[in-house]
Amino acid sequence: MELGFDPPESFRHALDRLHETVTTASGLGDFGPDDYLPGLKTLLQSMDYDPHFSETGRRAAWGMLVEVLRGRAHAYRSMKDNPGWEGAALVSPVVITGVPRTGTTALHRLLAVDPRFQGLQTWLLDSPMPRPPIDTWGDYPQYRRTVAALDAQYAAAPNSKAAHFRAAEEVHECCMIMRQSFVSNLWSCGWSAASYDAWWQCQSEEPAYRHLSRCVRLIGLNEPDKRWLLKNPGHIEHLDLLFAVFPDARVIQTHRDPAKAVPSLVSLLMNLNNVMEGDRPQQRAEILLRREVAKWANAVRKADKVRESHPGRVLDVVHADFHARPMQVVEAIYAFIGMDIPDTTRAALAKRIAEKPEMQHGAHRYAIADFGMSEAEAREPFGDYVQRFDLVEGGR
Repeated sequence: MELGFDPPESFRHALDRLHETVTTASGLGDFGPDDYLPGLKTLLQSMDYDPHFSETGRRAAWGMLVEVLRGRAHAYRSMKDNPGWEGAALVSPVVITGVPRTGTTALHRLLAVDPRFQGLQTWLLDSPMPRPPIDTWGDYPQYRRTVAALDAQYAAAPNSKAAHFRAAEEVHECCMIMRQSFVSNLWSCGWSAASYDAWWQCQSEEPAYRHLSRCVRLIGLNEPDKRWLLKNPGHIEHLDLLFAVFPDARVIQTHRDPAKAVPSLVSLLMNLNNVMEGDRPQQRAEILLRREVAKWANAVRKADKVRESHPGRVLDVVHADFHARPMQVVEAIYAFIGMDIPDTTRAALAKRIAEKPEMQHGAHRYAIADFGMSEAEAREPFGDYVQRFDLVEGGR
């Protein structure tokens, strides 16, 4: 959350000011195809209507828009400065997806210890460019900007560290690039955004996937032979678009009881939500849980339909199995993606499993009852999904 830019009195009239702010601050004025403008305009209108921003939240929301639009402009400047990126081959990328809070992050970061993979580091999601040598990252102002932004975020919402810690140098989610299209679920989660959400629900994310494909090729330009390891929960709602831009992708879909996973997501989102808005916390949390349950139940159903036409392309991983037998699950994944596990990689995987780095920032505590819903209510929209994957722990 960037706090260094004064927000306008009216967001809906600030489209030109937003572009001018980015250009003045960064010298970047090429924002690529204009397919991002409808979403940005809708979002700006929503920001005047839906949220009850606190003073800090209003500044942070404006700063977020500035930074995301700056990231988009940075991507297109980098594409212009690095001819040849369009020809980069993307051979059978490995893509992790699933309802949020089902183990996607832990699995992603575990597999990322294999040096044969390349991924999207957090700072490169903020400032897409060909990935430079790791020992030079500290020399880049873009890297230092991401470090400072994360420090500010955790100072404002310290509980979010335990829920979902991010570091500038670690791999992170495709959605952080995809939101640069301004057709993104992320814009419905940070603050109340019902009118934007209603618009977003009726849109295709095809432009966001095209932008992701461009940026992946750009970032991997210096290591064209490395296999990609990507992760984004939102891909389960758009597997058709994912396969359109990555035709030979191998997808790993994670599964967990939605009565555990979705409340965990809402607890995480409310850490930011409560910084952005100061009032109505209980009401906002209850509305958000109902929205997220409906959204992810629909995403699971859409994934099921796409999977029918792509047999053998998706491997299922149940959250409880991954926690109980992580190395066995990893071995199944490597067999699925057609790779061996060298002894050095096996040792690195075992070391990360033993260290459990995701737990180093404290436990993430939440209860579904705090958000005005029962476990049965959370499971019901998912139909037979919970039974198919035997997701109710203790019921096995």
